[in-house]
Amino acid sequence: MDWLRGEIDRLFEDFGRPASSIFSFGNRSPTAPVPAVEMVDDGKAYRLTVELPGLSEEDIAVNITEGVLDISGEKKEETERKDEGYLYSERRYGSFHRQISLPSDVDQNEITAGFKDGVLTVTLAKDENVPARSRKIEIGKD
Repeated sequence: MDWLRGEIDRLFEDFGRPASSIFSFGNRSPTAPVPAVEMVDDGKAYRLTVELPGLSEEDIAVNITEGVLDISGEKKEETERKDEGYLYSERRYGSFHRQISLPSDVDQNEITAGFKDGVLTVTLAKDENVPARSRKIEIGKD
């Protein structure tokens, strides 16, 4: 829990400049779409949700490589209407690519994903065999 709190603190500290936390998603232009992301620790697993309105599960790819979760997607939409001599045509294309470093206690073989109502939910099960990630170090007298 302390790890997640620290990451959120860094997110606010790094606002407006390149970040160096799990919420660091590489360089992005101000006009590039950036889906909202939230990660919650429920004790047994982390739950990552990504808001992707207007996309379907066929538009999204989720991969993991060396402890980094890679979520990407692309949307192509074209509409055309003809009405009494007027022609209306609109094209929308967009893609995104997010990479998120996973906590060291995630069991990479137990990651599942689901998509419903424009929200991607990735469940990252914790590996119970991973030793505690923090401990107090006693200071001895010299």
